[in-house]
Amino acid sequence: MCGGIVGAFAYAVPKDSSMLAYTLAYNFGRITSYVLAGAITGWAGYLFANQINQGIVILQFVSGIFLFLLGLYVAGWWQGLTKIEKLGSKFWQVIRPWSKKLLPFKSPLHALPYGMIWGWLPCGLVYSVLTWSLASGSALQGAIIMAGFGLGTLPIMILMATGFEKIQHVIQKPKAKVIMGLLLMVFATNQLFQAISGSIQ
Repeated sequence: MCGGIVGAFAYAVPKDSSMLAYTLAYNFGRITSYVLAGAITGWAGYLFANQINQGIVILQFVSGIFLFLLGLYVAGWWQGLTKIEKLGSKFWQVIRPWSKKLLPFKSPLHALPYGMIWGWLPCGLVYSVLTWSLASGSALQGAIIMAGFGLGTLPIMILMATGFEKIQHVIQKPKAKVIMGLLLMVFATNQLFQAISGSIQ
């Protein structure tokens, strides 16, 4: 997903312009949308937790399941998350045309709303992290979680946009994917264990 966006993004930047300035503006917009989505899901988690007995534990368990599935997806062992991505496709089809009106960029300020729109691109990875926001049971914590996720993806997005293509080749290697997938599954197993422990206390 990121590679395709970065490739298209490069053609929208005026020649002899600072790619870094446009990249930072775009990513600030992208992260802003993540924060908003995190706040919304965190608030939804708060409502759920206050109406259902052990609601937070249930949401933590769901979050752990999604994280484990994400690990399988990243490792290349299961592609079911692509079906989940389709859930957001209808909303994406509505807002995507707005981004075309911003192309080509006239200034970095035009890249900011462009990034905000593309922050809603259907993505299994983003959806999986949003379950953490949901499990937080707090709009503020949900926003913070997604802000952390967005900032965590910022370095690699900048590197790819500024021409450091080797990093993308390294990440796309099967061994690298398997290692990242296994780490996610280990973290997910720990989260599931904590959720189960909380349910029997």
